[in-house]
Amino acid sequence: MKFPYGLSDFATLIQEGYFYQDRTDRIPRLEDAGRQLIFIRPRRFGKSLLLSMLEHYYDVNRTAQFEALFGRLAIGRNPTPLRNQYFVMKWDFSLVKAQGELKEIEAALHQHLNDRMAEFAANYAADLPLPIALHPDNALSSLESVLIATRAAGRKIYLLIDEYDNFANDVLMAGRKPAYYEALLYGEGLLKTVFKAVKAAAGGRGVDRVFITGVSPVALSDITSGYNVGESIYLKAAFNDLCGFTEAEIATVLERLAAEDGPWSAADALEIMRTFYNGYCFREDGGERLYNPTLSLYFLKALQTEGEYPRRLLDENLAMDRGKLAYIAQLPHGEDLLIQALDGEEGITIPQLAQRFGVADVLTAVKDQPFMASLLYYFGVLTLTGQGVLGRAILNIPNLVARSLYVERLRELWLPAYEDRETIRQVAETVYLKGDLAPLCAFVERHYLPVLSNRDYRWTNELLVKIAFLTLLFDDRLYMMVSETEVDHGYVDLSLIVRPDMRRFQALDLLLEFKYLSLKDLGLTGEQTREKTREELIALPVVAAKLNEAEAQARRYGAALRERYGLTDLRSFAVVGMGLERVVWRVVA
Repeated sequence: MKFPYGLSDFATLIQEGYFYQDRTDRIPRLEDAGRQLIFIRPRRFGKSLLLSMLEHYYDVNRTAQFEALFGRLAIGRNPTPLRNQYFVMKWDFSLVKAQGELKEIEAALHQHLNDRMAEFAANYAADLPLPIALHPDNALSSLESVLIATRAAGRKIYLLIDEYDNFANDVLMAGRKPAYYEALLYGEGLLKTVFKAVKAAAGGRGVDRVFITGVSPVALSDITSGYNVGESIYLKAAFNDLCGFTEAEIATVLERLAAEDGPWSAADALEIMRTFYNGYCFREDGGERLYNPTLSLYFLKALQTEGEYPRRLLDENLAMDRGKLAYIAQLPHGEDLLIQALDGEEGITIPQLAQRFGVADVLTAVKDQPFMASLLYYFGVLTLTGQGVLGRAILNIPNLVARSLYVERLRELWLPAYEDRETIRQVAETVYLKGDLAPLCAFVERHYLPVLSNRDYRWTNELLVKIAFLTLLFDDRLYMMVSETEVDHGYVDLSLIVRPDMRRFQALDLLLEFKYLSLKDLGLTGEQTREKTREELIALPVVAAKLNEAEAQARRYGAALRERYGLTDLRSFAVVGMGLERVVWRVVA
């Protein structure tokens, strides 16, 4: 079994015997869904492979290859009448250079379209009775020539467009000049005119079907007047797993790979993959969760070739753009949203996902929580997990890979100094190796809480104290670390379970339960609270009661975690934060 990590050419996968999770049974559903479809998924989620599969299925030039490519797949046993019936043209806007002055960007777009149409002319030269004239400075005129030649051949075109929103994402994340984007997509801008030409071509002038992919719907509003015929299918239940792997599919592959006497088990591998890669859902009602396909293949390839888990479970080449979280964090209340997302229990609730908003909105409009949460959903760092009161959408961080980006961003915001980060590493290792919270709590009191107390949060409670510990202890190299782990009909505030492949080292399994008391609850001022010793604070009845409450929960949840993971030395702690002044703890026996 070979795993196609980084490969997106369908023919290569099939002909060279790479693993391919069959999605060809969705072809009839796609045909029934509409003639001009828009499909949105996060980066590195298999969209390019999907387009390649469609290209090979519909291309008239690949008729002779049909049995070799599709014979063993679902669609090969029951093909549709449209198989191998089209001239296929593919545009990929991620290949268009989006830097430089406006004229340079426009020239790059003309060049890309002309290059694709030159390829089209070469591919179908034997079938085209008329020559195709390419106009270097006017790709739309070139397209007109393509349409005339195609109609003369008695054929129709299936147009595939990948990364349609590349320009919009460049503006958002790379600090490009908004004026350039407006000139491309507003008024008679070139990109808007291109989509107007596609719409006209699909009106009986040669293009029969269009399939468009992108990361977000940011640009849809801006091209609507030029292309208002596309049907969005990215939230339809029937296409939730059009890209991505289900848990049953991952489990089946792991069972095939696992050796009876090997160094890893299918059950342990599935637990790791579930924690790090699972959790994505693209249905508003919160349906089946999906595994990130590219990261899953990265993991499976390491198992197959090295016989062990990859040391780093997030390949840096695949890390989601950190600039997306940085963009949200700098917005008013954006930092609050990142903290709320890390909470993990209630999630973020919004009326509904924003499905169409233009770049002008992104750059200038008021950024409320629904707006920010919707963007994070499309960027792949939040996902749908269900529906709340009155059908409101509930969103959560999908998995540990995405969670690490939130932690990283908050660390950078709160403790940017190099010296602080070195201290963080040292105090965290003291907890990992010795189960000693004293240095960590001292650091929280002296460095973290003063920073947090000076920030403009709308609330101060247990969540903020918990997030402080989470960001300091987070280490996905050692731990499967999840906030609000669901066990025994409740939620563990913070659990750090050593990865199965890291158990040969000395790291401890850890559980922390947090409680919070305001200064009003204590009946003390901030200064009085700071002046008391740890022992004096613990002796206060209200603090002792909270520690007892946290300890009882830690004991109950600890028993459940020991059973779930087969743990023999789980270290549990009850932690109480007091205002943003002090933290006390107790080891749970």
